[in-house]
Amino acid sequence: MLAGDAVRQPAVWSVTEQPWAWAVAALLLIMPLIANGFFLIEIFGTTLILGTIALSLMFLAGYGGMVSLMQLTVAGFAGYMVAVFGVSGNANISLGWPWWLATPMALVLAVLFGALGGALAVRTEGIYTIMITLAIGAAFYYFTNQNWAIFNGHTGINTVATPHILGIDWRMDIAFYYLILAVAALCYCAVLYLSRAPFGLALQGVRDNPRRMAALGFNVNAHRIAAYAFAALIAGLGGVLQVWNYRQISPGSVAVERCIDILIVAVVGGITRPVGPYIGAFIFVMLRTFALDFLVKVGLDGNRFRLLIGLGFLAIVFWSSDGVIGLYERWRKRGQLAEPRKPSGGHGHG
Repeated sequence: MLAGDAVRQPAVWSVTEQPWAWAVAALLLIMPLIANGFFLIEIFGTTLILGTIALSLMFLAGYGGMVSLMQLTVAGFAGYMVAVFGVSGNANISLGWPWWLATPMALVLAVLFGALGGALAVRTEGIYTIMITLAIGAAFYYFTNQNWAIFNGHTGINTVATPHILGIDWRMDIAFYYLILAVAALCYCAVLYLSRAPFGLALQGVRDNPRRMAALGFNVNAHRIAAYAFAALIAGLGGVLQVWNYRQISPGSVAVERCIDILIVAVVGGITRPVGPYIGAFIFVMLRTFALDFLVKVGLDGNRFRLLIGLGFLAIVFWSSDGVIGLYERWRKRGQLAEPRKPSGGHGHG
């Protein structure tokens, strides 16, 4: 379990207690009106895609107490399947299916892949779960890098076709941004709903006391494997969007360091609430995009931008076990305690 008792904190925020959530939602809806193509896709679109993949990790760790490092692998598997079953520049590999057939097939296979990996991972606990899921990710990376018949080796699959519906190219900046936003909102709401549904409540019970839940008649491993399958669907959706974004996929997209990046995104934002991965993804994307230029301006090697990401990760984890969300809540509670109390209205009786 990650961050000790942090996963037992309330899993959602009330919109009435956090009115800024409405402002953020409104800002995201009108973003195409105020942002150019670079910021719209490379910053906000990429943030939503990474946040959705990290959301699958948050669901497993926050509600199930299972830290999986193969969620980026599941996303990459879905992306590869879209390229293999769909249309791409590698006609000798891709089967040429239309996107509306290739995409559901990719998602189904991604769910099966995630459930199979989960079936292996649920037999372990703690650090061993982390290691076995990381091993799955590493194995998949080396397999894609060395397999030419299906995955085209280290070259990858390029010029992947993107969807066209009703005469609209959904890879155009504004259309694609709204597609990403809709998928992210759908996944976010699905996680919120499931966390309050009987399955989600049972999963949280399994997280807190698996022996007691088993004694009550719940199949602990079945709940955990089902959680891996649901998380794989979310990660798969993020992987499909990612391959459509770059129109290509290669072993570098599923490298081990990318798997670690998803963990960093989820932990930095806050791994106990669904909004946390999106906050962490925004911070990560901003650092990854602009840290290189900052380092060059101060006379340092721009290739060390990951050093800033690592230092930021260490600082946030050191000060808050629940990432940026934990820091915000601590600051808000401190502000409430610092507010002067209102006078009681009198000091005596007349």
